[in-house]
Amino acid sequence: MKTTIALLLAATAFSAPAFAQTKAPATNAAPMATTTAMAAPSNASGEWRASKLIGVNVYNEQNNSVGEIDEVLLDHTGKVAAFVIGVGGFLGMGQHEVLMPFDQVKFVNEPVRATSTTTTTYPATTGAATNTVATTKVRDTNEKWYPDHAVINATKDQLKAMPQFKYN
Repeated sequence: MKTTIALLLAATAFSAPAFAQTKAPATNAAPMATTTAMAAPSNASGEWRASKLIGVNVYNEQNNSVGEIDEVLLDHTGKVAAFVIGVGGFLGMGQHEVLMPFDQVKFVNEPVRATSTTTTTYPATTGAATNTVATTKVRDTNEKWYPDHAVINATKDQLKAMPQFKYN
């Protein structure tokens, strides 16, 4: 009797996985529609990261620094609508923030041209010569995810005279 019970238990144990693997009966449910998922791009060459735009220096057309981008504002479709530019202040204190529409800000990938003045002194009979040389710094390859700087058509004083931008 013990042998028979042991054989029945062994047969049950070995047949359970076979029953679990059998196909369930078909139902009247409609077959699943096959969808083609849109593949996400694996690289975004030439695109800029919005998080990297925060802090980008803003210059006027005369290459004078006028502020920096403090915020990027999007419209309801996700497109950039405007930038909040911080003007003046020190470490965020006393800073005047203004709203600049997207179409009034131009981004530049090349560094701002800096001018340096050198003075060379010659013997007293010829005098001194002053040379002004425009130089640019080459950008690193890891700086491709954001522009070097932004350019607007306004002076620092004109920006300070604009109404203060309020988040409300």
